[in-house]
Amino acid sequence: MVTFFSANEVVELAMRIEQKGQAFYLLAADEAKDPAAKEFFDFFAEEESKHELFFRGMRDRLGNIEIPPGSDYEEYTQYVMALVDSHDVFNFDYTAAFKEEDFTFEDAVRAAMRFEKDTILLFTELKRMVPETEQKFVEECIDEERGHLRLLAQKLRD
Repeated sequence: MVTFFSANEVVELAMRIEQKGQAFYLLAADEAKDPAAKEFFDFFAEEESKHELFFRGMRDRLGNIEIPPGSDYEEYTQYVMALVDSHDVFNFDYTAAFKEEDFTFEDAVRAAMRFEKDTILLFTELKRMVPETEQKFVEECIDEERGHLRLLAQKLRD
């Protein structure tokens, strides 16, 4: 089955990823026992909220622009859908994980790192599927996700 995207659908997907990431970070903040950990996760929840608003603005600017298929478009679409299907944010039951007694702050940070890495990979591919005028904005989000990954990794080293 061939799946064709409009630029609007690509941006809607990015918004869903940011919403899921925000939900994860809010839950992590709620479950955190240490005030510093709570503040740490609240920061990331706010960042995800900003990204969602950014993509919402992009969606409004784009409307229903169709993404023109190329000769390898069907194969590329299947690849992107595989990335979506395997994205940790859609497959990791973080609500259940936080209920486990042995789920630690470090576990939460590692889960967040997986989310951020999956998001970087997916956004890198999605950037190719929006008009050239919007690609620089997606790249800015990718850069921010990279920064998040660095902050999370630093937290593990601290």
